[in-house]
Amino acid sequence: MSGLHLDIDLDKIGQNARHLVDRAACLGISITAVTKALLGEPQLARTLSNAGVMALGDSRIENIERMRHAHITTPMVLIRSPMPSQIDRVVRSNTISVNSDLEVLTALGVAARVCGRVHDVIIMVELGDLREGVMANELHATARHILRQPSLRLHGIGTNLACRSGVEPTDDNMRELSHLVDTVETTFNIQVECVSGGNSANLGWMTDTTALGRVNNLRLGESILLGRNPLNRRPIAGLHTDAITLVGEVIESRRKPTRPWGRTGQNAFGDTLNGAPQAGSGLDGEIWQTIVAAGRQDTDPEDLVGPPGTNVLGASSDHLILETSTRIKPGAGIRLEPGYSALLRSMTSPYVTKNFRRDQDSSRTVAVTSNHRSRSPTALPSARSPRLKLVPLPSALGHQHASGGTRRDTTGAHLGDLKPPPS
Repeated sequence: MSGLHLDIDLDKIGQNARHLVDRAACLGISITAVTKALLGEPQLARTLSNAGVMALGDSRIENIERMRHAHITTPMVLIRSPMPSQIDRVVRSNTISVNSDLEVLTALGVAARVCGRVHDVIIMVELGDLREGVMANELHATARHILRQPSLRLHGIGTNLACRSGVEPTDDNMRELSHLVDTVETTFNIQVECVSGGNSANLGWMTDTTALGRVNNLRLGESILLGRNPLNRRPIAGLHTDAITLVGEVIESRRKPTRPWGRTGQNAFGDTLNGAPQAGSGLDGEIWQTIVAAGRQDTDPEDLVGPPGTNVLGASSDHLILETSTRIKPGAGIRLEPGYSALLRSMTSPYVTKNFRRDQDSSRTVAVTSNHRSRSPTALPSARSPRLKLVPLPSALGHQHASGGTRRDTTGAHLGDLKPPPS
């Protein structure tokens, strides 16, 4: 496939999901797989459902409706509080919704009563990251508000960390969540079915803690899709980090100076470079500067990592500038590793083709590393499940670009580092 496109390997995503589902299950934790980064793509939804996730989570009702229209029957969770203008759609889509506002909950109850349904809700509690959630001292009043409405059911209590402020899940804040659940159950003589402790940032805590408490669910997106821990962007051992790559087409490659010349002001995006050498070499002289037909309108250039032997120098709206170790022929494709921000922007760009596939052998993807994404894999506890299939790497970059970098498999560990799971 030519042109700018996301290459999305559903087999690798499915293996990542199964790996995490199995390991969490050993600890009594279910997984809600988050589909928002891929816009609720039905092929992804089927892949994740087949991998054994308990539910699918998405922040947009449009994506949930898309999956429902594709006859996906897996339970679904709207992981952002419903917009008042979309309350009816939320209820009709047969989802669970997370909530933190009494007026929204009242509207949900009315809409559910009109539809003759009981709508399940999860109360989100604020534990320090300062995104959504009721304060701890408001939790009982919120629970009481739900329990007084026959068309609503209190399905769970959850929290979200590490998204806005980077507050890490710890034994302290997870213990607080468990305590709050206990007080709700005691006060109202009910059982809270789902205690959703957070997202992919919770995996390190899940691995290391000796006190899981009441947490029995995590909402995982980045770890499944990109194989990385969002707290440090390290690869998670056993997971594929190249399940999704952004492939761009070269339109120019030639020797150029590292330092711009002439009087300078702000560039198109308000940055002032002051004639400094381009990041990458950091030295005066000449480099092979290669331009890929992609830019800020298509992705987040600062969240892309080039293959070994390349550096991403910068971008304008439509030009992605790389330093390469040799000339690349125009028309050649270069595979780039997107982080979560780059993936989100590329998925929502109409100029980026989305190529979903299952045939692993048809894609020769090089290993990618980064000087701002650690090579060190993050280990997860062993599970009684088959070892992941590891795909050998080719020796070339893209179609023809030579690399002087050390080749490394993209599952987050050397092949010899992975031990079979216990029998």
